[in-house]
Amino acid sequence: MNSRMIRLFAAVAVLVVGWWLLPAPAAAFGSAWSVLPPVLAIFLALWARQVVASLFLGVWLGTTMLAGDPGRGFLRLVDTNLREALTDPDHVSILLFSMLLGGMVAVMSRSGGTAGVVGRLEPLATTPRRSQIVTWLMGVAIFFDDYSNTLVVGHAMRPVTDRHRVSREKLAFLVDSTAAPVACVAVVSTWVGYQVSVLGDALQANGADLNPFSVFLASVPAAFYPFAALALTFSVAVSRRDMGPMLKAERRAAAGVLLADQSRPLADFDTTALEPEPETPRRWFNAALPVLSVVVVMLVGLWVTGRASLEADGAAAAGLAEVIGASDPFTVLLWGSLVGLTMAIVLAIGQGLLTLEESMDAMVAGFRSMLIAVVVLTLAWSLGRVCTDLGTADWLTEAVGPHVPVVLLPGLVFVVAAAVSFSTGTSWGTMAILTPLAVPLILRAAPESGPLLSVTVSAILGGSVFGDHCSPISDTTVMSSMASSCDHVDHVRTQLPYALLAAGAALVLGYVPSCVFGLSLWVTLPLTIAGVVAVFMLLSSPVDDHDDS
Repeated sequence: MNSRMIRLFAAVAVLVVGWWLLPAPAAAFGSAWSVLPPVLAIFLALWARQVVASLFLGVWLGTTMLAGDPGRGFLRLVDTNLREALTDPDHVSILLFSMLLGGMVAVMSRSGGTAGVVGRLEPLATTPRRSQIVTWLMGVAIFFDDYSNTLVVGHAMRPVTDRHRVSREKLAFLVDSTAAPVACVAVVSTWVGYQVSVLGDALQANGADLNPFSVFLASVPAAFYPFAALALTFSVAVSRRDMGPMLKAERRAAAGVLLADQSRPLADFDTTALEPEPETPRRWFNAALPVLSVVVVMLVGLWVTGRASLEADGAAAAGLAEVIGASDPFTVLLWGSLVGLTMAIVLAIGQGLLTLEESMDAMVAGFRSMLIAVVVLTLAWSLGRVCTDLGTADWLTEAVGPHVPVVLLPGLVFVVAAAVSFSTGTSWGTMAILTPLAVPLILRAAPESGPLLSVTVSAILGGSVFGDHCSPISDTTVMSSMASSCDHVDHVRTQLPYALLAAGAALVLGYVPSCVFGLSLWVTLPLTIAGVVAVFMLLSSPVDDHDDS
């Protein structure tokens, strides 16, 4: 038994033996004790490199605090938390979307379509540098939804980056850092409706006669973290320089070792079982058409569900952004993935590349490859529910204190949003928690300061995305590891320095100069982007790969 497993068993013993040291359930709510479950889960995941066991222990600690003893907490873990996580309609949609897309990718691989796409991309992605640039461009192009962005880009580019000896950690970083940062600032995306809805509720509750969509648009130039993350990711791809654990991973991959020793990819496709027969033609459209069908169906679905929602509410004619904002993204995810899987199977059988039985076998293999990710997502959602029940976010928010100068509020909101999102693993949940708290503070302290309100709104958004990027219990972080077939802990460890660098630039060069010194956003945004790139170039080193001309 290795030392990490011994540490996990020791953690279990401490949990069971020391449970009586915890306060009564009523005393734990909204107190400093409420951060223990996510802290334990995150610490153990990074220390012992056992994601599933670490999340399980974190949830168990939380249910123990809620139930009053480990025995009842153990039972509540299954009959309440896990069950509720799996019965939430949005959660089920994400799991089904992941499974269906995994099945689609498996059928595409077995029919030779993936190999055909790789062959077509080779002229564009002829080196490690170019393959990373193509990955970044694909991530920016699929701006309308972060979930579909993550899974489509990761699955499509993994064979290409593997061929050019780009580490799985780097692929996961590129995928993760061009998903939420793009979707959250795109005027037409599945994020817009949610952001505007939460903001509109907060404005209405405080009697502010402001258009929430206009406030959102005004906050986009102040989205320092998303733009810094995108600029940093592009610089990493173009420069072929890295720092920290990512530099080690890239140098290892350049030597031909794509995965670290003892790594456990979150989605592990059986490449032998899914490899096409030698005589199977490698036709690129057998992969491109299913992926394209996913994108087209999702775009059409966003329009259809958005129009239906607006008509049901009796809304007048609306523009594209309003329609997309009112759409049902989770339903659309299911439509797109189902059509994509069906398209892949029909193409394979119709051309005689696979029999029906072979197609079903490949599809099931794709489902099976997603099992670990499904478990991790379910436990992460369960931990998020525990944090909600314990009032973790309430305590983090109140701990900041109400007596803060108004000019420091946006920067402070950014830090608190990052802490809440990191602890709970949800960016949308963080926005829902902090927006009703931060908006009234700005409206009361500076009622005539529209720019300060916009910057504060962007701070909530940026902090939520940053914490989400860093947290090993975030669903988008899990999905990035899954789509890239990367060890989840390795992904978190290698991405963290870059996320921290972008966040530091956003805080020091963005929020502080804009609010404290009153500089224009059109000055501080370029300053933030230039600063994060400059610091990265100073801290990083060349990978010195084998064929990157």
